Amino acid sequence: MDGAGPGATYQAITVTPYSPTIGAEIGNVDLTKPLSDLELAEIRRAFTDHMVLFFRNQEISFDDHARFGEYFGTLGQHVGKKTNSQSTNDLRVRKFHADGETPRVSGNVWHTDQSCAPIPPLASVLYLHTIPPNGGGDTGFASMYAAYDALSDNMKQYLDGLTAHHDGTIQFGAGTPEADHPVVVRHPESGKKLLYVNEAFTSHINEVPREESKAVLEFLYRHQ
Repeated sequence: MDGAGPGATYQAITVTPYSPTIGAEIGNVDLTKPLSDLELAEIRRAFTDHMVLFFRNQEISFDDHARFGEYFGTLGQHVGKKTNSQSTNDLRVRKFHADGETPRVSGNVWHTDQSCAPIPPLASVLYLHTIPPNGGGDTGFASMYAAYDALSDNMKQYLDGLTAHHDGTIQFGAGTPEADHPVVVRHPESGKKLLYVNEAFTSHINEVPREESKAVLEFLYRHQ
């Protein structure tokens, strides 16, 4: 199935949506090679519409990985002072290793990557190098468009205009950035509204008492 919204078609790539709200598989593209202008334009359009893109059976190199990320903007360094990931020869790319001796998983709560940064990243580019032979290592994704759309009109009105504090020290220790962001933001390209709070980094809503903030955030986390 091709399409990135009503009436949209693709010439260079194929796009197969995974669900009505989020995710699509991209085909007919080789990420070991530089993308053509048309391929890039269509991938970016699919990203805007589907939010999470999957490229199957791509055996890419470190340089391929970095090149693909750079198509979407300047790559940034991880803002955390202490993380479970390991550094590589490129400060913009980090790796995770897990085996039978690994004491815990990483990112085991719903979160938006590095929302504590003053300017949060547009996206993360994850390459799954090795998976357990019997499965596992799943990464889940949720649509904050759908979460916002499912709120009552009264709750939408209540949240619009509020800001929340995102505290990176909660997860990554002292020296990690903190920042305030709107509770409801608009995607810079689609213009659609979405919820922008998450359990990993959002400490409180700024404009209301802490007990009210706690109750509202707990509701939004359950709702998401």
